[in-house]
Amino acid sequence: MQPCISINIVTWNSLHVLPALLKTIKKQTFQEYRILIIDNGSTDGTITFLQEHYPEIMILRNAKNLGFTTAHNQGIRYAIEHWSQTALENCFILVTNPDTLWTPTFLEELMKEAELHLQAGSFGGKLFRAFSENGADEIFKETVHSDILDSTGLRAHHNRTFTDRGAGELDQGQYDDYQDVFGHSGALVFYRASALQDTRFEDEFFDQDFFAYKEDIDLAWRFQQKGWESRYVPKAVAYHYRGMFGAEKMNWLDRISNRQTKSMQRNYYSNRNQWNLLMKNERFFNFCLAAPFILFSEVLRFLYVLFFETKNLCAFGEALMRTPKMWRKRRVCLQHSPVRSKEMRIWFS
Repeated sequence: MQPCISINIVTWNSLHVLPALLKTIKKQTFQEYRILIIDNGSTDGTITFLQEHYPEIMILRNAKNLGFTTAHNQGIRYAIEHWSQTALENCFILVTNPDTLWTPTFLEELMKEAELHLQAGSFGGKLFRAFSENGADEIFKETVHSDILDSTGLRAHHNRTFTDRGAGELDQGQYDDYQDVFGHSGALVFYRASALQDTRFEDEFFDQDFFAYKEDIDLAWRFQQKGWESRYVPKAVAYHYRGMFGAEKMNWLDRISNRQTKSMQRNYYSNRNQWNLLMKNERFFNFCLAAPFILFSEVLRFLYVLFFETKNLCAFGEALMRTPKMWRKRRVCLQHSPVRSKEMRIWFS
């Protein structure tokens, strides 16, 4: 009998972080899972390491980097095809980055909540920041588990931008309540297989046109459109290697400074996918009501790129060229949606 949880990890030269994650997975109190690794053409010895130390792990190998979305779609399809279609409501796919670390009861706490909330399609825990000290020294390097929050779910804003709740805040119990949230960061999220099946577009679960960045927000939005709840589970604790400061605590000067540290390619995908995100998911009436906020934000985005990231201007052109394709996906997404526009507006108020 196949385990009810498939832990799907996409790797791309991830050998520096993957062993630590696998150790925390093996220590889980809930053991009914299988691990599926989708490798995007790693050249750092990832495959050799897995074959030598974890021969029981299933590996799907790609010849090149196909991106976060395509690789995870391969893993999700593989998992669903190996489960009975009638059992999908009680089967789950945990999507995780290789740079996360889990506390021993992480899976157990997620499963408890999933059994209590059958209308919930996704679940996420309390994610803290982790960082390395003496990272260049193999002998003395150490992982620091901080009290700084990385994410407690996605927060939707009036201008249709999204941030991680609590990012950059010191944990003082302010996010200790179980509750519904808009969605969860794709770095670590637990999906009900039947919800993924319900929101798929042809062979896609994550939108492959996004390639990387904001595909998790797109899927969270589609879940909301289809009436699937997203639950925050504060007792499911994990850690994520990331910078020590987050978007929730940044002023506009900090945001600009932070953006300039990121790769141009990352900013390109972020700009392009933001416009495609709106094309696919925003209801017309809701857009009209929030138009001043949305347009102000997007004009600022465009002007910033015009003056400071000129090479990325074509991202907006590519987003516009994709309009027919986004509208086809939009029709499928909104078809027979049980959620009214008024209910969707609650998330952006």
